[in-house]
Amino acid sequence: MVFRRYLIACGCVGLLSTGCVDVAVSSTEYTKQVVQENNVAQLIAEVQDTQEAKKLLTQGNNFLDANRYKEALALYNQAVELKKDSEEIWVNRGNALIALHRYEEALESYDKAIAIRPNKNEAWYNRGNALSALRRYQEAVKSYDEAIVINPEKFETWINRGIALTKLKRYTEGLASYNQAITLNSNAHQAYYNKACNYALQNNLLLAVEALDKAIKILPEKYKELAKIDTDFDKIRDQKQFQEVLK
Repeated sequence: MVFRRYLIACGCVGLLSTGCVDVAVSSTEYTKQVVQENNVAQLIAEVQDTQEAKKLLTQGNNFLDANRYKEALALYNQAVELKKDSEEIWVNRGNALIALHRYEEALESYDKAIAIRPNKNEAWYNRGNALSALRRYQEAVKSYDEAIVINPEKFETWINRGIALTKLKRYTEGLASYNQAITLNSNAHQAYYNKACNYALQNNLLLAVEALDKAIKILPEKYKELAKIDTDFDKIRDQKQFQEVLK
């Protein structure tokens, strides 16, 4: 009897199981279909958002190039709402904010870009620029160092790193940074001018004049006028050699 009851019980379970499995298969297939349709719809929406974000990015870049920074920022803000994982949008948004002197916000934008793509050279470089504008030179040097690890051939990074180091009165390191920029680009007039500032701050008249003369030979009007009012040259301003190079 027990054995028969087992068989009966087994038969009942078997029938119930069969019925339940049949229903479950049907329900699963329906669920899969719904999920697939939802996935397709989501993919389509993502593609549309990406395309719209690219369009807004391009428009923003055009405004940025035209120095219309507020309009550029408005477009980047729209773009980033559609495509939050685009490091390019975050970087260019930061560039617009720097141009508007909103340095803290720019810094946040570059940090977003770096979180998405840690090896984004432009993000580290411009992050350094934002920190320099905030006079946070120690942090700026670290950002420039990160940018240089990624792309050591960008001479502008070496120049801005040199400026930050000079602000920290790390003159020897600053000069080495300017010299590296000149090695990469012998016409880097900004490097020569900033070398002159560095030497002048150390009251080294001869080397300051030599470096300034090289900058002036590349862009005479700009650097003659700038040197006349740049306080970095105050220690040597009254010296004859300095006045001669400005004529």
